[in-house]
Amino acid sequence: MSKRWSVVAAAALLVAVAGTAGAVALSNQTGIAGQPVAVAEAKTQPSATSVSTTSTTPPTTTTAAPKTTTTSSTPAPTTVAGASLAGRIAPGVSHTGVATFYDSNGGGACSYDPSPDPLTAAMNEADFEGSQACGAYVLVQAAGGASLTVRITNLCPAPCRVGQLDLSAAAFARLAPPVKGEIPITWTLVSPALSKNISIRYKTGSTQWWCGIQVVDHRNPVARLEVQVGGQWQQLHRTDYNYFLSENGAGCGKSVAVTDIYGQRLVVPALPVKPDVLQATTVQFAGH
Repeated sequence: MSKRWSVVAAAALLVAVAGTAGAVALSNQTGIAGQPVAVAEAKTQPSATSVSTTSTTPPTTTTAAPKTTTTSSTPAPTTVAGASLAGRIAPGVSHTGVATFYDSNGGGACSYDPSPDPLTAAMNEADFEGSQACGAYVLVQAAGGASLTVRITNLCPAPCRVGQLDLSAAAFARLAPPVKGEIPITWTLVSPALSKNISIRYKTGSTQWWCGIQVVDHRNPVARLEVQVGGQWQQLHRTDYNYFLSENGAGCGKSVAVTDIYGQRLVVPALPVKPDVLQATTVQFAGH
């Protein structure tokens, strides 16, 4: 009996040891299996950070591009005499574009009266520069060699492009058959001889307390206008409809000084405030 009990006890002990070993082995396998999970999570985090960093790069590149374009276009006008007053339509600068045509009577955005002169044009918005182009004379040359001089009297808004001139129908017909509709051109500022002097006009509603002043029939583009106030000269703001405004009445009915893009300054003695009346002067800008 004791020998059998010994055999049974030994067998029980063997089972217990085997169970313990199995538990230890199972515990070790669970720990090893958990390690890849932790590693996978660690790989996922840097990947997400990398994508976030890359997505911020394109805006930095895009922001830098316009700076280069702006800088490259700035120096060109400064190399021309009088550029500080001339703006985009500067002496000696050649412009390229296209010519189209419309039914013009010489009036328009420059607030000039309709004119019997058939050789006029509307300027694209960029080169019009808020009415600075008004009254300018430009020599237009077509690819075939034909050319003529036109006076800017109107604005040609979009879809007119930079460099484009919308000519009067009569002017276009001198360059090409109207059936073409649009032709390539180049144009430059000119200073033609005129048979008349500058005129001054006060705007509708002008009084000694508020007035708008316009310069008409000037040979060269007008850069600024000043009025005399208390023995000193005061520059007036230019509107996009080609009048210089004195909103507080300063200088209304007093002497006026007009300067062209070449820097020539002409002084016109005091004129009465007569709205909508062209008042002739005895002065005109020099030719260039």
